[in-house]
Amino acid sequence: MTVEPVHPVPAGSPFPPIADYGFLSDCEVSALVASSGAIEWMCLPRMDGPSVFGAVLDRGAGSFRLGPADVRVPSGRRYLPGTMIVETTWSTPTGWAVVRDALLVSPWQRDARRESDAYQRVPGDYRAARVLLRTVRCIEGEVDLVLECEPAFDYGRQRGTWRYAGSGYGAAECVSPDHGQIRLTTDLSLGFEGPLAMARHRLREGQYVFCALSWGDGAAPDNFAEAKQRMAVTADFWHEWISRGQFPDHPWREYLVRSALTLKGLTYAPTGALLAAATASLPETPGGERNYDYRYSWLRDATYMLWALHTLGLTRDASDFYYFITDLAEGESDLQIMYGIGGERELTEQTLDHLSGYEGARPVRIGNGAWDQRQHDVWGVLLDSVHLHTSSRDQADERRWPMLVKQVEAALKYWRDPDQGLWEVRGPAKHFTASKVMCWVAADRGARLALLRGDLGRADEWRRAADEIHADVCANGLDDRGVFCQHYETKALDASLLLIPLLGFLPPDDPRVRATVLAIADELTEDELVLRYRVEETDDGFGGEEGTFTICSFWLVSALTEIGEVPRARALCEKLLSYASPLHLYAEEIDAHSGQHLGNFPQAFSHLALINAVMHLIREDERAGDVEPLTALLCGGGTWRSSASCSRNGSPRAWWSRYWPRSTSSTSRCRTRRWSPVPSAPWCYP
Repeated sequence: MTVEPVHPVPAGSPFPPIADYGFLSDCEVSALVASSGAIEWMCLPRMDGPSVFGAVLDRGAGSFRLGPADVRVPSGRRYLPGTMIVETTWSTPTGWAVVRDALLVSPWQRDARRESDAYQRVPGDYRAARVLLRTVRCIEGEVDLVLECEPAFDYGRQRGTWRYAGSGYGAAECVSPDHGQIRLTTDLSLGFEGPLAMARHRLREGQYVFCALSWGDGAAPDNFAEAKQRMAVTADFWHEWISRGQFPDHPWREYLVRSALTLKGLTYAPTGALLAAATASLPETPGGERNYDYRYSWLRDATYMLWALHTLGLTRDASDFYYFITDLAEGESDLQIMYGIGGERELTEQTLDHLSGYEGARPVRIGNGAWDQRQHDVWGVLLDSVHLHTSSRDQADERRWPMLVKQVEAALKYWRDPDQGLWEVRGPAKHFTASKVMCWVAADRGARLALLRGDLGRADEWRRAADEIHADVCANGLDDRGVFCQHYETKALDASLLLIPLLGFLPPDDPRVRATVLAIADELTEDELVLRYRVEETDDGFGGEEGTFTICSFWLVSALTEIGEVPRARALCEKLLSYASPLHLYAEEIDAHSGQHLGNFPQAFSHLALINAVMHLIREDERAGDVEPLTALLCGGGTWRSSASCSRNGSPRAWWSRYWPRSTSSTSRCRTRRWSPVPSAPWCYP
């Protein structure tokens, strides 16, 4: 029997499926390119700025197409391996052409004048060139090419005015009275149709053309030879960056590589902030109201981000993100759940009523009204991040100790109060079980850090507090089946409870953990994919359904692996990997019936959870002897710690030892960095 999609795409929809977009980034600006060859999302002067091309939210909100005149469906698309350069191959009735799109990076000019104080992290060897470059090569026959560039500044609210820049037809600039200008440079001949800049050209076999959009101090190439060379420099940058990582020789390697590149592309280099996603207001429910702006940095991503980067050997980027979040935590104000990518605190939400929304999903929102919510997971996330960073670097940061004391004390002050929970529900505050668990994490990791520092008084005090929180959760967070529930006043399930074994709150062989994981797998899924919660059981402040959450499904893979359900975990992971977009990207949600991607795109949390889940299963293969141990590959050898049992809260803890290698000396080195054990899961500490 054929199952119809719950939310089918409207017939004849002018919007491409979300999964069909390619993602471009130079770590200052990002863009989405549709399979038609149109740039349909791009914000300036940084990733969270107002859009210049916003057709993904309204077909009249600006786009920039380069491709065959009469063909809209390409023959194939891919990323050039190990890069963020999208290559699209076109077949027309008369020939074949290849288009390459990239946001350029360039070597840092050491004598360049410092622009502002916005660059808070250590500058690398490359920086964003502030140029979007597109090249076309005809490889056979003839192809009628069209260029159509129609900016719409400030989320489509203001059209620019085109004018030529120079004596010829190959350079133009579009000026907005309130939003500056952008420049278009090409070896085609440009003309103007009101707010639209156009060019048409018949490209013959062996011929090449380019066009470049630049802004700020960006300098476009002057000719195709220079364009080709700068595209090569950009490819070199991405190859050099990804080569610093260590990836297992495994059939799923490419998913790890693409996820790592996507996370790098979602990182704002001047501050080290990680965006939750590149877009705003792509709907979680087709045609519905669950549309949010995710172009901000959530604290809840911190531990997953650090674990993923450390696990893959990308420690420089892990340090940048760590410094970003700890700099914010050192401020005088209370810790927030999210910040702007420049560290901004106030992210006031507003609606853009002039935009139709993706396939009519309204309201279109920018800003995020959850910025001032109270969520009690923030302290645990921060302390776990510091503990992980300290473990990976083999040393504690004394300068940040007063900040850590402040955050642990805040967790202990507020843990008994209700909050809005991990999912930022906009209904009444509740005693969410996962929030209490994260407060336990704050006290537990705080006690470990205090012990490492030699502060035995605080270590003992915080350990007692952790035990009190632990007892409270176990007394109030369970139903009569021994399954952890969403909050203390319900028997509803919540996917955030899959974090319990990953956080080390209870060992995976605890019956309560096993019961919770299997209950979620059996009762909180649609076609095996995991929902955050049942919307009819949770007052989240919104109406309508939502898709399954990609991060929750990958969490289930990790949790099933932890409790020993490896065949089931592997089958689910294979299924999830089959849902990847054609370019191996993931949105926030997946419609389990149609496979349609929903929500903002690409979603950092989805890719972080993918890395965690895939590495869980790869390490299970290592343990079984199916592949060479990854840790031996990364650390140049070492021995496996024996399965000696230890305990926390009276429960055996031998399970973690499978994954935790032991160095032969305290000064052993992993390539060029100090090596200390990093567990298989982000929160699994012995």
